[in-house]
Amino acid sequence: MSRRLEVKDREQMYRLIISQLFYDGHQQVAVNLSNVIDAHPACPPSDRLFKVLQLGLRAEEASQNQSKIKGEIVAPGSGIDLEYETEVSTLSPEPALYETCYVTAHKAPCRTAAFHYTGQLIATGSDDSSIKILDVERMLAKSTTPAEVIAQETPQQVMENHPVIRTLYDHNGEVTTLDFHPVHQILVSGSRDYSIRFFEFSKPSVKKAYKSIQEAAGVRCVSFHPSGDYLLAGTENPTIRLYDVNTFQCFVASNPNDQHKEAITAVKWSPNANLFVSSSKDGDIKIWDGVSNKVVQNFEKAHDGKPVCSVVFSRNSKYVLSCGKDSLVKLWELSTSRCLMAYTGAGTTGKMEHRTNAIFNHTEDYVLFPDEKTVSLCSWDSRSAERQRLLNLGHNGIVRCIVHSPVGPSFLTCSEDNRARFWHRKSSDS
Repeated sequence: MSRRLEVKDREQMYRLIISQLFYDGHQQVAVNLSNVIDAHPACPPSDRLFKVLQLGLRAEEASQNQSKIKGEIVAPGSGIDLEYETEVSTLSPEPALYETCYVTAHKAPCRTAAFHYTGQLIATGSDDSSIKILDVERMLAKSTTPAEVIAQETPQQVMENHPVIRTLYDHNGEVTTLDFHPVHQILVSGSRDYSIRFFEFSKPSVKKAYKSIQEAAGVRCVSFHPSGDYLLAGTENPTIRLYDVNTFQCFVASNPNDQHKEAITAVKWSPNANLFVSSSKDGDIKIWDGVSNKVVQNFEKAHDGKPVCSVVFSRNSKYVLSCGKDSLVKLWELSTSRCLMAYTGAGTTGKMEHRTNAIFNHTEDYVLFPDEKTVSLCSWDSRSAERQRLLNLGHNGIVRCIVHSPVGPSFLTCSEDNRARFWHRKSSDS
């Protein structure tokens, strides 16, 4: 049976080839091939083969990219799971051992950044309305290349080795948020100019967005669905938007009472795509069902009523890490609806005034949070909440954003001093 099906499929393939040859004007070749395989009935001109090929290539590319995400590009370890862990040895270096490898400057305060899922690219956004995309390997190479070698580079070599591979200009206001598409070479940005813009950064000549969404208020945060088909957006308006990336159709929760009462400060999908989390100036953290778009959990006054600055899921989607203007970082367990752990010790020298964020490192062994007054990095053991050594971040202004590589010991800090600093684990012999 399978043999007969294979023969039939081959005949269909040859007929498609003959039809495509006729369609493209190669009549003699089509006639010769038709005589060789004795094609009956005759094959009319058609470009169906070309269309089938296009669909197949796109499906293959998507499959390869998805396998990369799920297979090759994974940080070591299983991440934090306090339900089953007893004795766990850390797999990554303490954040205090990282060192600055590269510094890039904008013309105004640097406010946001995002790592590509491969860990090979970083995007930074600024109050000067520009976006830069930096190559991680080039930054690491710059940090190890002697100054005299760099001084002897030709203009062509300087261009080829420069860590900033793209500079994008299409906003009219501060770039407040960035996120990379999980499959395609697309970067999305949000701005105080009330717009969300999509850039195809794989094209070197492209400076402008290829499509955009006009919002009704300044955009504060965006987050791609793990499939890349949907985009969450939070603005100065309390209502969270969910956009279909292909059609730009907008969805909002059916129950108005589910929405926050003040501006949104963060939105983030869970890695398993079942849920998303939001935080707001109103002090609440909400967990939403990713399908019904309804709130399933609400942590009211999560940070003693102070505005919540950031929220992010753990890799297993069991926990949410948050920080607020009370200078506390908290770990919330979704299965029990409680705060499982508080990471304390930041903000001891003064009240926190500006929004920043707390993050896990790539293995979730550590929690990282920039202290506003001392401009240093506070870090804790994620499982025991034990305070680690401080790291002086070297900025001349407060740090407004920190992002960690999803695959290795690297992070980037964005500051009011117009600079973004790329940090990497110190070498063992330094």
